[in-house]
Amino acid sequence: MRLSLRPSLRGGLLALLASAGLLSSSMAPVAVSDPVVRTYAYGSHARQTITVYGDHGPPLVILHGGYWADDPDWSRWARWFAGQGFRVYDADYRLNSDALWPAQRVDALSAVEWVARHTGSRPLLLGSSAGGQIATVAGGYGAGAWRVRGVVALSPVASPLRAWRDGGRSSASDRQRRLRGEARRLAGCAPSACPEQWLSMSTSSYVSGSDDAPLFLVHSASDFVPPAHSRDLSSAARGAGLEDVTVRTERGSAHGAALLSSRAVRGAVVKWLREHGG
Repeated sequence: MRLSLRPSLRGGLLALLASAGLLSSSMAPVAVSDPVVRTYAYGSHARQTITVYGDHGPPLVILHGGYWADDPDWSRWARWFAGQGFRVYDADYRLNSDALWPAQRVDALSAVEWVARHTGSRPLLLGSSAGGQIATVAGGYGAGAWRVRGVVALSPVASPLRAWRDGGRSSASDRQRRLRGEARRLAGCAPSACPEQWLSMSTSSYVSGSDDAPLFLVHSASDFVPPAHSRDLSSAARGAGLEDVTVRTERGSAHGAALLSSRAVRGAVVKWLREHGG
């Protein structure tokens, strides 16, 4: 196992700015005491790393979004969740420029297994946007509940095929058009050329019933990844026998991590995670 230490200077600066009142009120609170931060490798690829925040509490694995193509910084939210009593594992994974699907599913499962092996406990999962698609797949793959306690997904792209169709409409936004292109890059082909690959990317393909991980799915009403993604997943999961499924729709157009700017959403997410943290 490769171990590298990452200085937590950025977190310390954020804490200092917060105490001075220089952070926007729309940003989440920052824990007063910055958690211990360590980075480990769970595989041989440069992106197969996990950064750990905090040293106690139920394990929570975060899978970032970014169209399967970008690597946004989730360190602020990781620190915030650590301040809420979770031991946070911010996991990177191979992007669609590194490898085609299902490499991202493989990486998520490997990261979850790494965390379980090092903590002796099944972790919770929190995924945002494209990371929400990966997280919900991981929660249903095989007997998902045997490896994951529960999944929170913020604006999950539960159906890349729906994203492909939405992004092809004349009324599509720039973000929807980009999502369509990145989904094709993830698959390696258009849906007509490899329908099995697109089916494999759909979260609904993995629902199997009560042995799937519980789901808490959040969108905004005008999200460019519409709530229909999660409503369809919820219907499929419930139809297969999974009872613990919640879909929450907020006003506005916030997407992914931006949903956490709402105090009500933050509170609901933390409450759900604590209830399912064992």
